[in-house]
Amino acid sequence: MTDKLIIFDTTLRDGEQSPGASMTKDEKVRIAKALERLKVDVIEAGFPAASVGDFEGVKAVAQAVRESTICALARAVDGDIDRSAEALKAAKSARIHTFIATSPIHMQMKLCMSPDQVVERAVAAVKRARRYTDNVEFSPEDAGRSESDFLCRIIEAVIDAGASTINIPDTVGYNLPDRFGRLILELRERIPNADKAIFSVHCHNDLGLAVANSLSAVLNGARQVECTINGLGERAGNAALEEIVMAVRTRQDIFPCDVTLDTTQILNCSRLVSTITGFPVQPNKAIVGANAFAHESGIHQDGILKSRETYEIMRAEDVGWHTNKMVLGKHSGRSAFRAHLKGLNIEFTSEEELNAAFSRFKELADKKHEIYDEDLQALVSDSVSTEREHLKLVSLKVCSETGETPHAKITLNIQGVEKSSHARGSGPVDATFKAIESLVQSHVTLLVYSVNNVTNGTDSQGEVGVRLEKGGRVVNGQGADTDIVIASAKAYLNALNKITSPTERQHPQNTPL
Repeated sequence: MTDKLIIFDTTLRDGEQSPGASMTKDEKVRIAKALERLKVDVIEAGFPAASVGDFEGVKAVAQAVRESTICALARAVDGDIDRSAEALKAAKSARIHTFIATSPIHMQMKLCMSPDQVVERAVAAVKRARRYTDNVEFSPEDAGRSESDFLCRIIEAVIDAGASTINIPDTVGYNLPDRFGRLILELRERIPNADKAIFSVHCHNDLGLAVANSLSAVLNGARQVECTINGLGERAGNAALEEIVMAVRTRQDIFPCDVTLDTTQILNCSRLVSTITGFPVQPNKAIVGANAFAHESGIHQDGILKSRETYEIMRAEDVGWHTNKMVLGKHSGRSAFRAHLKGLNIEFTSEEELNAAFSRFKELADKKHEIYDEDLQALVSDSVSTEREHLKLVSLKVCSETGETPHAKITLNIQGVEKSSHARGSGPVDATFKAIESLVQSHVTLLVYSVNNVTNGTDSQGEVGVRLEKGGRVVNGQGADTDIVIASAKAYLNALNKITSPTERQHPQNTPL
């Protein structure tokens, strides 16, 4: 019988540690519901002890999701574990994931603890977590650089203490596939009580090997993989969920296990995470990139026409790709709009949200002849992101002419009062940003400015992402419009609203598993 490979998604926790990817409570719930539709086995919703905002986010996800196990991360500290248990109270199925560093450099330089003290702390943490749930996971942080003898010792101890999942993190992305696979096999063979726990892996992508290391571990007995949508995560990111899942599903001739996910939901999850975090998916990204199933070579096209299997190892439909058809137009009503979005797994929490999105849909329908599902997803995200913003775009006029310095005139609604400003710049977007700054005086630093087309064609909406920094805090903003300059203004204002909002929570503490 084929084993089950447990998919543990940490987009909401480790993925959120990407600079600028901090999510609001409502955004976490939207992604969690999408992961539930994907049938992810375990959703790591956050690190409750990091902040009040993270606690509330985990609590909201625990209340909203019924089909997946909800996990909270905790250091091997009593307060962290108690806080996690409190956040998970409403979960139908809960897991506490506790960790402590085990590599020599981490124990000596970071923890200032002896190996004996680390083992003692780990065992105490697992025992405390077991007071709240039988589903306890333990991670020896930086296991990829830890001594194997010490790993065997501490893992045997925490399994005896009640840990049912043992996660082996390659925290700094240091390992190579062959060595990492052998490490998993060695641990399973040497630890006397290894059969009493499921072995898991959590690999970072610093050398571009997170997926390869994870799959090597699976071939050597790991039966849980911790991963994120689009490979999101701090530094170079984590193992990409979509790549892990489709590699195992596609190569059933090699893997002695399989996943139980609804893979047709992968693309929707990818787009939602990209829109909320402002991290665009590169066109040549495996599985979910725009070119993942595109063929330009004449030889390839000829082969595909004769038999898809000549150049495609999986069906595009199996991961959610399909041909979009224009089914909504400017004469469509609110009910049809709501019903179509429900088919895309997009639902509204209030009539105000629906009305805002429908109003934007009508505006878009007047500008754009063909409206695709991607347009609607961008439109809804744009509508949700403008709720309760204290900086709102009222009007924008830009003049760009050969031989002349571009200039922009902008009117903003700032906490209910309309104010206007005029500025010149090296280009229309630069002039627009300068005009905004002359009104807001935010003194932020622009780190990233990116533009992507939502669909094909010259009438496509442009989706703009910006990343701003102020006082060490980094946020992303996004905006979409058929006019790329207006989309840029929306994105910049979206980021400014986040970075200046007193209610927008701070970036979570770094927890580098």
